[in-house]
Amino acid sequence: MTTNQRGMPRAATSTPADDVDSRRSRAALAAARMYYLQDQTMEAIAAELGTSRSSVSRLLSHARSTGLVEIRVRSPQEMPDQIEREFQRRYGVLAHVVQLPDVMSEADRLERVAMHTARTLVRYFDSNMTMGIAWGSTMSAVGRHLVPKTTHNSQIVQLNGAANPQTTGIIYASQILQRFGDAFGALVQQFPVPAFFDDPATKAALWRERSIRRVLEVQRRMDVALFGLGSPRAEVPSHVYTAGYLDENDLRSLAEHGVVGDMATVFYRADGSYEGIPLNERSTGPDPATLRRTPRRMCVVSGVSKVEALRGALAASFVTDLFIDSGTARALLDSGVA
Repeated sequence: MTTNQRGMPRAATSTPADDVDSRRSRAALAAARMYYLQDQTMEAIAAELGTSRSSVSRLLSHARSTGLVEIRVRSPQEMPDQIEREFQRRYGVLAHVVQLPDVMSEADRLERVAMHTARTLVRYFDSNMTMGIAWGSTMSAVGRHLVPKTTHNSQIVQLNGAANPQTTGIIYASQILQRFGDAFGALVQQFPVPAFFDDPATKAALWRERSIRRVLEVQRRMDVALFGLGSPRAEVPSHVYTAGYLDENDLRSLAEHGVVGDMATVFYRADGSYEGIPLNERSTGPDPATLRRTPRRMCVVSGVSKVEALRGALAASFVTDLFIDSGTARALLDSGVA
C-alpha cells in the first residue's frame, strides 16, 4: 500500500493499463456470446460493436486464451447460470436465457431468441411424438431457423384456429405449420376453424362434429406444446391484436376484465386466472386444463414489454420450459413479484 506525504494510506486507483484490459475483456465476452451462442458472423459482430472484422477475430482469440469461452459457452449438461437457477427456484420452470446486449431492439431480440429456440428444439422432439404449434409472430420467427431432423410417426398439430372476418388465415397458419412439418418430416394436422366464433353456441355445436373432435383428440395427446405470448402492449405487435381478429368491442372487453396477455388466443389476467373472460368462450385456443396435461410446454418470449404477459402465463402454470432474452428475464426477476 502506498502512502501520501503525511504517511496516511493512499487509496488504490486503477491504472490506464487496467482500464484497457477490463474494456478488452468485456468486448471479448460480448463477441464470444454473439459468435458462439447466437451464431452471428464476424461481420455482423463488427457492425454491432462498431469495430472491424479483424478486431473481432482478435477479441475471439483473447476470449479463448483467457478462458472466457470455457466459462460462458456451456453445454446443455452443465449447471445453469444464476438467472436460470432463479427461474427454477421461483417459478419451477426450466429457463433457457439468451444473453443479448441491452441496447438491442425488441425485433432483433425476438429473432435471436427464436434462433436459440429452433436450435434447441431438436433435443425435445423426436419420432412417435406430437407437437402443438400456436401460430403468431413468435412461431413464425422460430420456423425460419428450424434445424432439420428426420423423425418417424410424428405429428405437428395446430393449437388454435386462424380465420377472422377479413381472411381465412389458412395461408398464414399453414406456412408456419408446414415449416415445422418439413423440418421434422412430420404429418401436419391443421385446425380449419375461426380464431374466434361470433357465438359461443356455434363453437359448442362445432366441437361435437367428428372432424373437429379428431383434431381436439390429437391436441389432448400432445407431448410438446410450443407457443409465444400475445400482449396488447407489446412493442413487436402480436398478430392477434393487429390483423383483424379483434374489434373495438373485443379490445374494450379485454381491458375491462384485466387481460394482460394470451396464449394461443386464450386470454388471462396478471394472476393467471382466465375464467369469466367472455372472449375465451368464443376462442378456439386449447383448453387450459388440456394444455397443462401436456408434459412439455415450451414458451418463447422476448422484450420487456411482454413481462406482464409472461408473469400471468407463469402464474397460470402454462409453462414448463421458457426461452427468453436476458433483459426480459432480469426485468421479470427484478420486479420482485413471483
